[in-house]
Amino acid sequence: MAELISSRSRVLLATVGVALAVLLAALDQTIVGVAMPRIVSDLRGLDYYAWVTTAYLVTSTALVPIAGKLGDMFGRKPFLIAGMIGFITASALCGMSQNMIELVVFRGLQGAFGGVLLASTFAVLADIFPPDQRAKMSGVFGAVFGLSSVIGPTLGGFLTDGPGWRWAFYVNIPLGALALILVATQLPRVSSSARLRDIDWTGTGLLLAGLTPLLIALTMTRDHAWLSAPVLGLLALAAAILVAFYVVERRVAHPIVPFELFKLNVFAVPAVIAFFSAVGMFGVIIFVPLVYQGVLGTSATNSGQLLTPMQLAVVVTATGTGVLMARVRRYRFIGTAAMAVMVLGLVLLSQVTVHSSSWEVTRDIIFIGAGLGVTFPLTIAVVQAGLPHHLVGVATSQVNFWRSLGGTIAMAVLGSILSNRLPGEVQSRIAALPPSPGLSPIAAHSGGGIQTLLDPNHMAQARAALPANLLPTFDQLIGASRLGLAATLHDLFLIAALVAGVALIASVFLREVPLNRTAVSESPVEDFEEAAA
Repeated sequence: MAELISSRSRVLLATVGVALAVLLAALDQTIVGVAMPRIVSDLRGLDYYAWVTTAYLVTSTALVPIAGKLGDMFGRKPFLIAGMIGFITASALCGMSQNMIELVVFRGLQGAFGGVLLASTFAVLADIFPPDQRAKMSGVFGAVFGLSSVIGPTLGGFLTDGPGWRWAFYVNIPLGALALILVATQLPRVSSSARLRDIDWTGTGLLLAGLTPLLIALTMTRDHAWLSAPVLGLLALAAAILVAFYVVERRVAHPIVPFELFKLNVFAVPAVIAFFSAVGMFGVIIFVPLVYQGVLGTSATNSGQLLTPMQLAVVVTATGTGVLMARVRRYRFIGTAAMAVMVLGLVLLSQVTVHSSSWEVTRDIIFIGAGLGVTFPLTIAVVQAGLPHHLVGVATSQVNFWRSLGGTIAMAVLGSILSNRLPGEVQSRIAALPPSPGLSPIAAHSGGGIQTLLDPNHMAQARAALPANLLPTFDQLIGASRLGLAATLHDLFLIAALVAGVALIASVFLREVPLNRTAVSESPVEDFEEAAA
């Protein structure tokens, strides 16, 4: 009895440590986003603003599949420990940055170790829990991931306005230290017979070399045309290298990405769901603040707080789905219903106009969050229960990789649609206004109405600078800008709904894997002490 209590205590402490590692990697992105305006002001580097995010995104996404495969070969505990040590160190370096170039470099380093953490944390569930409990814990870990989006912006604002923006990075040190102690002392190390010469060095290098220009090209589309020479050149380079990577991976004994996985329903369908559902997730996170502030004219400026209802829905449904999957035989239909709810939310969101109310937007993003929350435990639990234990790490990391890549592509494509169509939509609405002698000067002064529309302070200053007889014309201009933005976002959210519909269709074809103790025999909770030994 005492041994069982000891075993379960170690399970609990190890799980807390791994969950803190998930929070560590996910929380950083939301905290730093809030602090960025202050960072740019302090370090005087507006030209490098986008690269602070891009550097983290590129390195974290590229390292996820590599770290997942190596974790399968050598055990996940060493990579969790190395990831946390590296992440803590990089966070300290980010906090000590004296200029934007240093910050970009250190953020890239931080992203690399963040990718190692994301690849290892969800996969390590297979080393601790049997399949039925993995479904529940995948839901809990998914909820932790969603929780970071709720508390991150608030914490980031508190730290930035309080002790300073550098603490947006320093806060990772005590949190990471606690996670490191728990993982190092409580998580067992699974024995491995793999050797360094078994590593697919060529494939690793080619994957990094191929993903880097691909991700940079996608992030560049925010301020470069898709057919511009830099974007096309990087995409062509990425395509050539990734083709070479595919050829190499088909011939090596221990490929970084086993392409045979894509022939298996229990991997391919979850990867498709993760990829296409991410379009809806990132579409909402990025563009819903434009709905609130630009279309509805709300006074709130903290996008994190505006998205809190959606993230709370993610937390609730992620936790509930993990429990429900273990009890429902045809659990794929849970995913189908969830994807349908998410698509419905996106369609409803596309119908928001200047006459809509804030509660309608809140309702829509709750629908979207409820659907997204289901995808975390659904995709992870099926992959981990349906594949051999030696493939769990690479398969789990691949699902996270495709989710991250889907989000990156969503940001690029939807952002490109917004930047290309918005000016024309706004100008057409302004052109339809009744002729007014003050219209053209006011429009030119306010940047066509868009910049004024999204900055309440700028709007107040612009109104105060105008004579009383021109205020009605100014209000007409702002109204036309809101109509143009609403029309653009209407098309954007409909496109996101169509893309997310692919995840809905894919969920119907998911093959249910029995989520019970007898499905696999590796690392059940009761054998935790034996695994630790």
